Amino acid sequence: MRQKMFRTAHRLELVLAAVLVTALAAAPVGAQQAPQRVTSVEGLTEYRLANGLRVLLFPDQSKPTVTVNITYLVGSAQEGYGETGMAHLLEHLQFKGSKGHTNIPQELTEHGARTNASTWFDRTNYFETLQATDANLQWALGLEADRMVNSFIAKKDLDSEMTVVRNEFERGENDPGSVLEERVFSTAFLWHNYGHSTIGARSDIENVPIDRLQAFYRRHYQPDNAVLLVAGRFDDAKTLATIQTLFGAIPTPARELPRIYTQEPVQDGERSVTLRRTGDLAEVLAGYHIPAGSHPDAAPLDILIRVLADSPSGRLYAALVDTKKAARVGGVQYQLREPGYWLLGADTRKEQSLDEAKTVMLDTLDTLAAHPVTAAEVDRARAAMLKNIDLALNDASRVGLQMSEWIAQGDWRLFFLYRDRLRAVTPADVNRVAQAYLKPSNRTVGLYIPTDKPDRSVIPETPAIDSLVRDYKGDPVVASGEAFDPSPENIESRAKRLALANGFQVALLPKKTRGASVVVSATFRFGDEKSLFGRAADASMAGAMLMRGSTKHTRQQIREELDRLKARANAGGNATQATLQIETVRDNLPATLALMAEILREPAFPAAEFESLKQARLAQIEESRSEPQAIAGREFGRHLNPYPRGDVRYRETLDEEIAALKAATVEKARQFYQDFYGASRAQLAVVGDFDEAAVMSVVREKFVSWKSPKPFARLVNVHTAPPAVNRSFETPDKTNAVFMAGVNIPVRDDDPDYPSLVMANFMFGGGFLNSRLATRLRQKDGLSYGVNSMLQISSLDRTGMFGATAIYAPQNASKLEAAFKEELSRVLRDGFTQEELDAARTGWLQGRTVTRSQDQQLAGRMANDLFLERTLKWDADLERKVAALNVAQVNAALRKYVSVDKVSIFKAGDFARSN
Repeated sequence: MRQKMFRTAHRLELVLAAVLVTALAAAPVGAQQAPQRVTSVEGLTEYRLANGLRVLLFPDQSKPTVTVNITYLVGSAQEGYGETGMAHLLEHLQFKGSKGHTNIPQELTEHGARTNASTWFDRTNYFETLQATDANLQWALGLEADRMVNSFIAKKDLDSEMTVVRNEFERGENDPGSVLEERVFSTAFLWHNYGHSTIGARSDIENVPIDRLQAFYRRHYQPDNAVLLVAGRFDDAKTLATIQTLFGAIPTPARELPRIYTQEPVQDGERSVTLRRTGDLAEVLAGYHIPAGSHPDAAPLDILIRVLADSPSGRLYAALVDTKKAARVGGVQYQLREPGYWLLGADTRKEQSLDEAKTVMLDTLDTLAAHPVTAAEVDRARAAMLKNIDLALNDASRVGLQMSEWIAQGDWRLFFLYRDRLRAVTPADVNRVAQAYLKPSNRTVGLYIPTDKPDRSVIPETPAIDSLVRDYKGDPVVASGEAFDPSPENIESRAKRLALANGFQVALLPKKTRGASVVVSATFRFGDEKSLFGRAADASMAGAMLMRGSTKHTRQQIREELDRLKARANAGGNATQATLQIETVRDNLPATLALMAEILREPAFPAAEFESLKQARLAQIEESRSEPQAIAGREFGRHLNPYPRGDVRYRETLDEEIAALKAATVEKARQFYQDFYGASRAQLAVVGDFDEAAVMSVVREKFVSWKSPKPFARLVNVHTAPPAVNRSFETPDKTNAVFMAGVNIPVRDDDPDYPSLVMANFMFGGGFLNSRLATRLRQKDGLSYGVNSMLQISSLDRTGMFGATAIYAPQNASKLEAAFKEELSRVLRDGFTQEELDAARTGWLQGRTVTRSQDQQLAGRMANDLFLERTLKWDADLERKVAALNVAQVNAALRKYVSVDKVSIFKAGDFARSN
């Protein structure tokens, strides 16, 4: 799947006026018919405009954000010969401007939006999540209405963006696992467009004519081929009226959309494909054709894949990972509008036999009739899947974005229908679909074997979706939460902080949330520089073993208990601290917290789990041996790191890390836990809907008596200024290269220069695609798909780093490096402008509000603030300082700490082949 993460925003006054002029010129408002209400299910209500646009409204007053998501029913499945990747190219060009929005990246950044766009087989979607204000919502709706029919789709933009998309294509070519999956799809689908990768063929990306792109855009980006969804805090009637004004004025297109009539024929024998490329891990995949996502068999097939591929309860995990025949297993079900695909896979390390792993995997699949799926397996899988659905329904923005996938399958109500079908699945259903579809003749893997009496799978026709959803009502609407203001002042007015007997600190922020959801974040700090020396590997393995079994629950039992409690939770640790995260609902928080306390206080360290963890980590590290990102990142970090080998802050070489991991034992991990773990220096924050008395009862019972065996003294970090270097690393057969640059700076986040540096970084390479680096390297020169700058500053020590990263084609190495140096030199010489600062500051401040509205992030911040002895007043002070900045202060701060000749540069890629 091709997805891009965008952070964006724009000025409402100019945008809304331009959109209204463009839209209203198309049809008089008076001639528009009022939106027609279609149906409502569990808080989601559908309306339809006269021009065919479907509108979904999902109000949720519990968070101060609003999400606008528009889904177009066009993806790679609609592309013709020579047009592969066209839908994805248009996704990029839709951010290049429209009549009323000539600089979309700038507008998006100014509104502080969290945004994304993605292209898939059956759909393309765009969304913006913003602070919930009438102005922001009008702006976002205006943006989507304008670029629906008024995007430029210009030749000059295609010329520059084509190279960016090609760079994205090259990035995918670096991953043999992704390429192998593409090969399996293209072998399994001989005729249907599902056999084509969404990114497209390189030749099509490079050569597609602009007139064909424009024709494709005019044909598919129309109101009768789109579904607009608004989720979050908004006024229903006002929003519907705005949608009618902005979108209702767009005429109904005269054309008829072409119907996809190509059907993949029944597969009549096993197919195979072999990929030979540079890499360190081998992989085997086995895929099968399955019905469309709307078919009733999709639910039992999805349960089947979890029964087989889940870790650690899955049958393939037991057959391959537990027996050390493979390092990892996994699986995915592609639920699509047309008959889709079902895929399992396993990775093997060099000392493991790929042939043996393949044989065991296929034997496991082919003997399901003799070893049918049990009721316990079905119940376990179903509980996990339904938990995720229930938790998703507690977050309007999650639901709003997930709807794109179900809309693409035929109708948004399929989401609820699929949930209901999951509830009803029986072991007999799962075993039936296993026998119906998991036949050798329906499989793509292995060798061709002639068969006298072929046994083939006939894929059912896609159901008539209208009849499935016509009278569907769904469950009762989830309880909504309060309209919560995430300003620092309001948070502080509600927050409560406690210091318990053993030094355990607690922060509580009660509020009514959608579905009575609640989150917990905690950190347990331990050790000092001397006691931790030489124990980094033991610490890492000890932390990773926490979730793999306690004295009362096995790893699988822990997962099942969390599923029963409708909780997502994790505990882990490194050399200096252990962490805990929980997401659940009000009534289940005490039990979930008690379970996680058990995991933290009573880990079992089972030897078999330790060995499987060790093998998986070795595989992960070895896989990175030839990856440009991993190589450049490791060497970059080592150069800027001042600590000696043995210090837990030291950055190991790849060989040192492998050697340390091979020497790790379960006894050493257990001993590290016994030497350090405790709650004498710990901070825990709870945010959401909870019973304070019940929560604090568990906290006092489980944590107050947990003493840390050794004293804690935080590791003090020191600033160093290593000499500037410029180093390149060869990664043969990798079509995508990585660039990293940076310099250490002596700054702490309470220094007077810190606010200026924050804004300098945001304007130089942060925000969305209108930063200095993105404008030059992506928008103008078309050299990089992903480029950004970074600012890492400590809250405790005067240590920090300013840097930048980019991906690019190896043959463009000199161009990209020169462009980076030119842009950094230009900003240091000429400085930013006051206009840049004003626009960036608006977006940055709104983005802070959006971040505080995310409960998990807020809980983590409040827990860390306990350790720093801060409150949210610090955030308010920082925002006031940023609001008061002038551009001279920003430019002076950047020049004070950064110069081109002090920046170190690290590059990794296949440079030899590109020369």
